[in-house]
Amino acid sequence: MAQSKMERAVRRAQAEGRIPAVAVAVHRADRPLWTFQVGTAGDGPELDADTRFRYGSVTKTFTAVLVLQCRDAGLLELDDPIGRHLALPRHGEHTVRDLLAHRSGLQREPHGDVWDLHTGPDTERLLADLAKAERVLPPQRRFHYSNLGFALLGHLAAAKRGGEWGEVLREYVLDPLGLSGTSCEPGPRAATGYLVSAYSDHARPEPATDCGGIAPAAQLWGTASDVARWAAFLADPAAVDPAGEVLSADTMAEARHPHTVRDESVWAGGFGLGLMLEPQPERVVHVGHYGAMFGFLAAAFGRTGPDQPAGFGAAVLGSSGTGVEVNTLVHELLRLSATDDPADIPVWTPGEAPPADVAPLLGRWWSEGFGFTFSWRDGALQARGDGAPRHAPPSVFARVGEDRFTTVSGREAGETLELLRDGDGRVTAMRWATYPVTRGQETPLLGD
Repeated sequence: MAQSKMERAVRRAQAEGRIPAVAVAVHRADRPLWTFQVGTAGDGPELDADTRFRYGSVTKTFTAVLVLQCRDAGLLELDDPIGRHLALPRHGEHTVRDLLAHRSGLQREPHGDVWDLHTGPDTERLLADLAKAERVLPPQRRFHYSNLGFALLGHLAAAKRGGEWGEVLREYVLDPLGLSGTSCEPGPRAATGYLVSAYSDHARPEPATDCGGIAPAAQLWGTASDVARWAAFLADPAAVDPAGEVLSADTMAEARHPHTVRDESVWAGGFGLGLMLEPQPERVVHVGHYGAMFGFLAAAFGRTGPDQPAGFGAAVLGSSGTGVEVNTLVHELLRLSATDDPADIPVWTPGEAPPADVAPLLGRWWSEGFGFTFSWRDGALQARGDGAPRHAPPSVFARVGEDRFTTVSGREAGETLELLRDGDGRVTAMRWATYPVTRGQETPLLGD
């Protein structure tokens, strides 16, 4: 049923968007890969699952992972100014983090008429022309998208790894994840990109564009199945790359953390470290990126949140620069797959009894007049506030001393939970983030 609905959604988007060719894929760790194509690839290649399309700015997510790899390898820190690692004539003060989050204030495009000429400057020219580039906003003032900033990040990662960006990407990301259908060049199986007339059904082939030194921001080509797998990796690297060969799950979680909102008036989407974040109902988030190049639109997003399938991502690639239905279709495919073919419900199995010194902590507690239930779940002490939404994660604690725990996730993450005992050694109260926690709904005076 889900596949039938998804196929119909693709056909509707292709027809209503008047997109010559659309290729889609849905990747789930618990289901076979689903791919579908409709339309014509243009002169030469036949449209199939191996047809390559332009990823456009989805490329930025690959560059972001390269940079985060460098951080994890100890080659740089995210709050380092980029000029500490890359010789630049100007703008070297911008931090790696701000560039990743598009909040550096650096101008959007490299100096010159890049998109008029359909060819980007080479790397040497790109870096030299930084002397003419502007900082259009103060750093960290607001989200301001910058292809120039991401081009610099790509060359930073390449320099730290001692190679060209495309070579480094192949060695450190594409090959380890088995993304053999993704490359910097279109190859012989590429679809033709078109500009579809607004006032007729004529579709004019768009000129080929080589990004040159801007390649880390927009150069990649590939298949829908490759980029759907990539989107699943962004959302759930533990399912796609269980050995953490490319990037650890913790680092990807850091990348998914919102650093800014894309529209400060309507908080409908955020931006992490190179990743677009699209909140959905029930605490679900779609994480990935959109892409646009002459003749092509792309969208690749993974889905993460409670009760979602593992390793879940979708990609939509279209051969029209005006077929904006691509951008909504990717979210519809994720929703249809999740709701019409939900993840299997795991079997509950009994667990071990809580440690003897933890058992007295379980049950009802109160703080500032509000109730909390402390429990032992999945081998850890947890707490959930009264009335917390069903899908809100509990606070999870880890022991750090005889009478001390650290809140490792959830409410008050990073704060200490301290046990307070009476003269007989019984725990009679606690302090959580310094606030008193008592067995009754009261306002106690706790001594040292």
